Amino acid sequence: MKKVLIVDDDIAVTNYFMVFLMQTERFESTVVNDSREVENLLEQEVFDVVMLDLDMPNVSGIDILNMMQAKNISVPVIILTGANDVDLAVKSMKRGAFDYLTKPVDDEHLIEVLDSAVEHGAMSKKIIKPADTFTQEELKDRKDFEHLPTKNPEMIRLFHNAEKVAKCDLSIFIWGEQGTGKESLARAIHQASLRGEGPFIAVDGAAHRQEDFSSELFGRAKDWSGRHDEKQGFIEAATDGTLFIDNIDCLGLPAQTRLKRVIQNSEFYRDNSTEIKKSDVRIIVSSTRDLTSSKYRDTFSRDLLYHLMVNSIKIPPLRARVEDIPLIVDYFLKLELARMKREDANLSVSGEFMDMLMLYSYPDNVQELQNIIACAVVGAENGAITSDSLSPYIRERITPGEVTGDFTPALLRDVMTDHIERTIKYCGGNMNQAATLLGISVDEMSNHMENG
Repeated sequence: MKKVLIVDDDIAVTNYFMVFLMQTERFESTVVNDSREVENLLEQEVFDVVMLDLDMPNVSGIDILNMMQAKNISVPVIILTGANDVDLAVKSMKRGAFDYLTKPVDDEHLIEVLDSAVEHGAMSKKIIKPADTFTQEELKDRKDFEHLPTKNPEMIRLFHNAEKVAKCDLSIFIWGEQGTGKESLARAIHQASLRGEGPFIAVDGAAHRQEDFSSELFGRAKDWSGRHDEKQGFIEAATDGTLFIDNIDCLGLPAQTRLKRVIQNSEFYRDNSTEIKKSDVRIIVSSTRDLTSSKYRDTFSRDLLYHLMVNSIKIPPLRARVEDIPLIVDYFLKLELARMKREDANLSVSGEFMDMLMLYSYPDNVQELQNIIACAVVGAENGAITSDSLSPYIRERITPGEVTGDFTPALLRDVMTDHIERTIKYCGGNMNQAATLLGISVDEMSNHMENG
């Protein structure tokens, strides 16, 4: 039997849950009505799931979540909240909650969420060493992530978490800047999942008018006038597989409500129809915007947002992981040569070309780097990619302008200090990134600054 800790100051609520779970003969309940007792209990006993009320005297549910994070107590937490406290549930999600239930709780839905939480917790326990010690080569489904080369610790940690959530069937929210590889990551998650043999369908919300996106997503029934034929939507087409919706924020509020029903119950209905259809599909969405911000409160459903962000993954921009640029260049170079059927071409990359790539800011991230390499391959001469292979647009943004006027000698230490300061400013104060660009350690860079 799975052990469930139920924390709520309302005795009637905890008694109901305890009796109901006992009747299932699958869960053993421990009840706590005084939230001050939770910390000691979690340190002394091992639970499979915690059901936690947010609004309690003495120690709030958010305080308990903070304590669990600080003490690295890894137990899936299901939040119990009132119908008007969805924003508070989103806040709890940011602190590691697994899911939430609105009181009064539907019994059948409660069992579904408990089962998912138990499965999620069991999978988490299989990770027996810190993600920082992993390498990309240690991924169980390494081949599924080969198109995302990295040696950046944050990216490696991200891949291991993505591989873990791939095995469960929950929805995932991927967010990050334009061009960071959100669709590529979604595809890797699909391939590493139990749905890997099923369809992977990607749709961009920004490519459709909001009023048309609903029928594209859910499909359309033939209307009585005969003007519109029956049409299958993306949800139906992705049955038994994964549907990736990019720019989810372009979906209108009514369609957001319908999408939540797909996520919760695998049910939907086509436009112009009331017939309920079933589709066993996994939903992965992405956005370049932080939808948790209050400015999206009126345009994006808080309820749907919480369900999506139970498993959220943020991809860092390329400028924050410049150590990956040589790996990505090598990957795209081989890809481009294969596309041009020049796999055997002996094409080298000059050090000057690579140095210039390391200094560029990549507003369009990995996507832009791929285009740069494609153009550089075309412009390569004498079997080498040099700085001349870069377009003037890129070169101008790496080198702001040529130095004019007479050359004035200066002490080397002054020149070095000025260059370090400008590099740190260029990196927005990120010392690790600046040191990487300079090719020295953070300690060496600090010593130059102090003694320069």
